[in-house]
Amino acid sequence: MVKRKSAKRSNSVSAGSATGSSNQTSKNETATISSVLGTPKLRPVEANDTPIDDEVEDEEDEEEEKEVVKRKKIHQSRRVVFILGALIGLFLAVFFSTNSHDSLQKELEKLVNYDSVSGILDDWRDVLPSGIQSLISDIEISSSTKEEGQLHGSADSFSVGKRMVLQQNLTEVHNVVMVPGVISTGIESWGLDSIDGCQSEPYFRKRLWGSFYMLRTMVLDKACWLKHIMLDPETGLDPPNIKLRAAQGFEAADFFLAGYWIWNKILQNLAVIGYGPNNMISASYDWRLAYLDLQKRDGYFTKLKNQIETMKYLNGQKSILVGHSMGVQVIYYFMKWVEAEGELYGNGGSSWCNDHLEAMVDISGSSLGAPKAIPALLSGEMKDTIQLNALAVYGLEKFFSRKERVDMLRSFGGIPSMLPKGGELIWGNLTYAPDDPLNTLETDVGDEQAVGMEKIDENTQKNDSFGTFIRLKNSVEGEGDEDQEVHKKFTINESIDYLLDTAPDWFSNRVREQYSFGIAKTKEELERNNQDHSKWSNPLEAALPNAPDMKMYCFYGVGNPTERAYAYQKADAASKLDITIDTEAEIPVYFGDGDGTISLLTHTMCHEWQKGSKSRFNPGNMSITIVEIKHEPDRFDIRGGAKTAEHVDILGSAELNELVLKVAAGKGHTIENRYVSKLQKIVEGFNI
Repeated sequence: MVKRKSAKRSNSVSAGSATGSSNQTSKNETATISSVLGTPKLRPVEANDTPIDDEVEDEEDEEEEKEVVKRKKIHQSRRVVFILGALIGLFLAVFFSTNSHDSLQKELEKLVNYDSVSGILDDWRDVLPSGIQSLISDIEISSSTKEEGQLHGSADSFSVGKRMVLQQNLTEVHNVVMVPGVISTGIESWGLDSIDGCQSEPYFRKRLWGSFYMLRTMVLDKACWLKHIMLDPETGLDPPNIKLRAAQGFEAADFFLAGYWIWNKILQNLAVIGYGPNNMISASYDWRLAYLDLQKRDGYFTKLKNQIETMKYLNGQKSILVGHSMGVQVIYYFMKWVEAEGELYGNGGSSWCNDHLEAMVDISGSSLGAPKAIPALLSGEMKDTIQLNALAVYGLEKFFSRKERVDMLRSFGGIPSMLPKGGELIWGNLTYAPDDPLNTLETDVGDEQAVGMEKIDENTQKNDSFGTFIRLKNSVEGEGDEDQEVHKKFTINESIDYLLDTAPDWFSNRVREQYSFGIAKTKEELERNNQDHSKWSNPLEAALPNAPDMKMYCFYGVGNPTERAYAYQKADAASKLDITIDTEAEIPVYFGDGDGTISLLTHTMCHEWQKGSKSRFNPGNMSITIVEIKHEPDRFDIRGGAKTAEHVDILGSAELNELVLKVAAGKGHTIENRYVSKLQKIVEGFNI
């Protein structure tokens, strides 16, 4: 009996213990168990123990084993770990499911309330992996945001439209005309001839812009691709024997590349509430052309006017014009063109806009230009190119040099329309700018992001200004063996003048013929500009149409560091450029508030128009609604998710889609102004 008990105890500790081991071995093993489990030592078995004693000891053994189990740490219990895993699994399932399906979310909310399990999770949070702890924190933030009424739900395909139909019973009302931004529309080849040994026939109806075929052609045949995509320097139109045209239909701008959506989210959600080809069009255009050349070559504005009139004739509804980025400027131009009188103009009469247009929707519009357009046309550079590492910069320069990029962009007559407008009044002088970080114009962009790539000292911050748009370091020969550095500073106006003075005549002449960047000081000057097409893309020189029944909505992003000023240096001879961005400077690129592409100051006109009859730029007292959308991207989504306000990705944001649907469905009057930045107060102080 004694030997049997010893073997039984040994087997409970180690499978390698031999049955029938000695009493001494049993004593040692008993001691080992006690030391490991922290239990009292068991009485060793003696040779003269009776069977009754054995039975008593068996009962004591069972009680001691129960005590051992009780004394185990709670996190070592398989049952507790299993229950914890089940709770976490249920919690994550609820989280991911409810982000995609509103109906499922409502049902689950009846069964599971986050608050009911939050206490349990708090007790166990310290023993969870750091990744799960971070996820729980994000969910808590999202939950609190939702309670405040700021969360607009999922931005997955069709989800916004379905939610708006379910919650607000939205349906189609006004006709919708979508006008894409710069580089958004695909460009196709329709030529069959050749130019300098480059055949066009293999490219027939292939997209040379806005497709993977574009990338393939750039890599395998860059020289021929450039000869096709660039415009004629003298005429600003197609080179001889080349014929490229904008892609047509909704597919022209729904995706830039396969998988990279642009307008597709808005198209999907409009379709949910009833829109289709009969009451919705995509007014794609060749963004390479100067605006008047769009009419001369393609009859673009005539076609747009006819389409709007036709849709009103068929369904009796006015249209809303929805523009993004440069598309907003195209809409401004169209509204002046359609009412102007002349051979190349619309001749629609002074009331055409009021009679045919219900509203205009400005999404991240470049109404007063984009500062980054200057370095793009000056040296073929911007933030994205100079932030590459040295090897990547070298590779890009060898494959597609800055000089080649400059020559291509300058051949595009549409790009200079995005040069900043308003001069020192809007963008500041050499010592001051309205959006300097110390003027607190930025949203939640810290000084480090708002001023530059790195933190700068306090004195530099006080003495520097975004008004100094270019800081040019230029080495000149001095006395002795050392060169002297001469520093020049340029405002935005001076930077544009420098660009036009140093560029080829064909470029400078075209820009001056097609565009203007000043300010009309009187109503009389604005009225005269109604017949001057070079003023129509600048809302500081061309007033809104006198359309009191129209509405305007300005929706744009804030809180995303945006290029605002630059440090330049004299270029090396190999680059074949005059100056290039000084990548060795303490701050090569200065950043202010905006949406990552368009500076916040660009939206000044929305606030100026909102002054109504007090502003000479809004003669019809058109209703203006402004919604600033703070950039709060989802770190798990490469495109920013439902709450992004990045310049392009905002087209997929849940809130932006909700706003567009409300305007289209005749519910625009329910949209309230929302100001996140200080821009409204800044514009109140402007004496425009």
